Order: sequence, then structure tokens, then C-alpha cells
Amino acid sequence: MSRKLYLYPILLVVFLFNCKGQSSKLIGGPFENGDFMYIGMPKHIPSIDTSPGWLEEGQKLLITGTILQQDGITPAPNVILYYYQTDTKGVYSNRKDLDQKVARHGYIRSWVKSDENGKYAIYTVRPATYPNREDPAHIHPSIKEPNDINEYYIDEFVFDDDPLLTSEKRKAMPNRGGSGVLRLLQKGDLHIAEHNIILGLNIPNYPTANNRQATSGRNIGEDVISFTPYHAWGPDRSTKTCPICKYGRYQGILYFVGKHTDWEEVKKWLVYLERESFERQKYLKAYFVYGNELGQSNDKLITHLENIGKTLNLQKVALTFVPSFSDQASEIDMNKINPAVENTFIIYKQSNIVSKFINLKASPKSFALVSEALDKTRGDFFDLNSPKYK
Repeated sequence: MSRKLYLYPILLVVFLFNCKGQSSKLIGGPFENGDFMYIGMPKHIPSIDTSPGWLEEGQKLLITGTILQQDGITPAPNVILYYYQTDTKGVYSNRKDLDQKVARHGYIRSWVKSDENGKYAIYTVRPATYPNREDPAHIHPSIKEPNDINEYYIDEFVFDDDPLLTSEKRKAMPNRGGSGVLRLLQKGDLHIAEHNIILGLNIPNYPTANNRQATSGRNIGEDVISFTPYHAWGPDRSTKTCPICKYGRYQGILYFVGKHTDWEEVKKWLVYLERESFERQKYLKAYFVYGNELGQSNDKLITHLENIGKTLNLQKVALTFVPSFSDQASEIDMNKINPAVENTFIIYKQSNIVSKFINLKASPKSFALVSEALDKTRGDFFDLNSPKYK
């Protein structure tokens, strides 16, 4: 046997091993429709797109927001977002001018590319669910970043008011790129969904920067999961009202503390949050949530929080507690709060996390940081009166 023939089986094994290793590192995992997004892709892709579905009879829909870097803060320009959807009958309709290689996607398919500020807008028609199926109505999106990272899919866009979008289905969503739930606002005959996308979030094998900071809470771009704390003080006093269920439409801030609670620090933060609540009125809902990791009696804890509420004359801020941050009965465990950190601040809008801070000291600098985050996330992601949206 020649030396070349002897080496061939070894080289073949090494080659197959390397191929297997490389395929396992595919960012986002297997993606059967990955090639489809390039078929028919125009050379120039605008940041505002009107899909072929816009001309259909049905509920007109505008999806708009910002595509953000991994930090959930920095805008990401020049990112291509490909999408396809069913028509108003729940079918991926074909037509003669459609490249038949993508017939399975139907003719309601198109692309947008985020502008210099990461903004994008899609005008389309609201899709219907598949006939005789229990799947919620949805739009399929996928992403191609302006780098060597391969294309990957993100969570399907589904609709918050869809009765087929059950609580179980919401909780099972992987939150690829952030929550895929679209929460609709009405402006005339138009349904509007403000929707941000976070690059790489919950995408398998996505390259991440080293981050040694403490972690606590769900990610920016994900939804706050509903939970039922006991309200010891505030508008819903003596109830177990879910802040997200009742006030999720507004901008809100959740202030969590656990094992390492400095009550003097807490009081400073509560005074600040009360001031912000008065300034922003109904547009901000603020909650203090204590994780009773030390197992104090409920009566003792209620009295303690009541005394704080009376002393500080709190009228807007709710003082609440849960048995612990791992408690399943209240479902606070779904929000992944770390009881070991000093505090966790979650800022949300329409139930979606738009900013987060961990281990903030009560200081003018920290107050300014939170106020700035509230200012940046309180308004619309777009201006409907702008000529470019006409």
C-alpha cells in the first residue's frame, strides 16, 4: 500500500470531524430558509418598506422600531431584515411574477435595511393564522448583519391580542432577538407595533464579548413576565395585583432588592422614584419589589413597608414583596432576579424591557442615569407626522 493510500482514511476522518465541528458552530443553528432570503433581494434596500400585502383587503399594519447591538442600547445600522408572511386567508399565496424557487414563502415577502440610527419600518397587512391550525398568526423574520456572521432567524412576530397566543406559548418563546410579541396601538385605520430587535440575543453560538459584571433579570428586548407580589403600600394596597397585567401598556420601572438590602439606600431611591412618578404622571408606574429571602413574617414585613410609605409620604410608588425571587407561586422566578446583587432596576415599555441597571448606588449620578434612560424610552420610536411615513 502506498503512503498516500495509507493516509487517505486518516485525512478523511479528520476532514469529516472538522466539517462536523464547523457545522456545530453555525450561528443560530440550522436554518432551512436561510438561502431563500437572498433570492430576489434588491441591490438597494430602503429602511422603510411597503410589502405587497399592503394592497390586500385587510387590517393595515405598521411595524417599526430600532435594531440594536448586543448591549440593547447602541443602534445597529445597515442590518438587513427579511420577512415573509401569509395573506389574510392564512395562505402563502403564489402568483405568476414570483420566483418559484421561493413559492413556499408566498408573494408577501420583502426586505428592509436599518438606517444610520438603526430605524426600520414595514407597512404590510396583518396575516391570518393557518387554516385549521392552532398556531398564532405570525410573520417570519430573519437577519443578516453587515459582517461575516451568517444569517439567522429571530422570533416570529406574533400578536399580543391573538387568542391563540396562550400563556404557555408565550413562555415557550425562545426570545431570539428579543420578544417577538407585537403590541398594537391604533391610529385611525392603522395598527402600529413598536418593535425593537437585539442582535445576537439568545442566538446559539453568537460571539459575545467577555462580561464579568453581575447578572440579574431578563435581557433587554425580552418581555417582563407577569407576577403577583403583595402590595403593602400604594394604589393597589392589600392586593396581589400583577403590575404588568394591569399597567403593562405604560412605561414602568421595577426596583428589586433581595438579600443585601440597605434600607437607607432604599429610602433615597424611593424618594427619587416618587419625584419621577409625579413629574411623569400616568406615563410612569414605579414599583419597589422586595424579595423576602430572609424569611421575615408577612405581618412584620407589611408593617415595615407601611412605615416607610407613611414616613416618606409615598403616593405614587407601590411597595410590594414576594416570598423570594425563586418563588414559583407568584411566578417572580420567571424574571430571573438575582437575590445576591444589591439592586436590579428594570425599565419596561409595553411590557418589553428597554433598559436595565444592576448595583446602582443612590446618588445624583445614578438618578441622572435612570432619568436619562426613562427619557430615551418614553416616546415613540418614530414620528408618524414625519413626511417619510406618509
